[in-house]
Amino acid sequence: MIIDTHTHFYDPTRPQGIPWPSENEAWLYRSVLPEHHRALAAPEGVTGTVVVEASAWLEDNQWILDLAIDEPWIVGFVGHVDPNRPEFKADIDRFAANELFRGIRCGGGYFADITAGSFLGDMQHLLARDLQLDVLMGPDLLGQVAELAHRLPDLRIVINHCGSVEIGDGELDPVWLEAIAKTAEHAQVYMKVSAVMEKSTSYPGPEDLDFYRPMLDAMWQAFGEDRLIYGSNWPVSDCAGGFKAATDIVKAFFAEKGEEAAEKYFWKNAKAAYKWIERN
Repeated sequence: MIIDTHTHFYDPTRPQGIPWPSENEAWLYRSVLPEHHRALAAPEGVTGTVVVEASAWLEDNQWILDLAIDEPWIVGFVGHVDPNRPEFKADIDRFAANELFRGIRCGGGYFADITAGSFLGDMQHLLARDLQLDVLMGPDLLGQVAELAHRLPDLRIVINHCGSVEIGDGELDPVWLEAIAKTAEHAQVYMKVSAVMEKSTSYPGPEDLDFYRPMLDAMWQAFGEDRLIYGSNWPVSDCAGGFKAATDIVKAFFAEKGEEAAEKYFWKNAKAAYKWIERN
């Protein structure tokens, strides 16, 4: 079993169109729906997906939930609901009435000052609803993730895309190394080892595991086998390499860690972090 915890679905042919991606991004601007992901991912052993955001439009949360009604391929959804608004809690309660709604994702802007506005209270509401938080930011703000985890130690937090590190021919970013060690001190913080080939400083990314090994080793050392999670970031990941090539890299790395560690990475840890829904 493999659960891909990071896909994006959208359809520019909808009457209302889409706010993202733009028509200028020709490689992305097309209908991207569950059947398209399944055609690529099922041959690699993927059995379902947790979708992350459709767009910043509030009603696109409902669009994904409606899409999932007849799509058992979708086992969870991490929505886009902006904090620091009076309507935040009501919006969360509305979407959380659907069991597939598993949390939200926030960008780094909210982490410049986590005490600003109602952010901490809004995160407390996620916790009260047994929802989780995905975070997308660079190494310079990851320390604030550790601060949020300190203040709300029971909130499940998933760092997206390897903490947005870059990897090339030089040393790994020391700011990133320090930040992931700091966040990993908190038991409810997970690292999503996703968009791996996108971490290359040049595209297409190399298809050789050894190129990414220093980055993967660092995350393994920090988070261990119980808090690393698989995700593809498809279709955005197409910019750096093919779905199969990216999946083969992490399959090879975790195969070296043993069958139990691989199972944890590919689905068990995602179950703990997202509490995704098993569907027939």
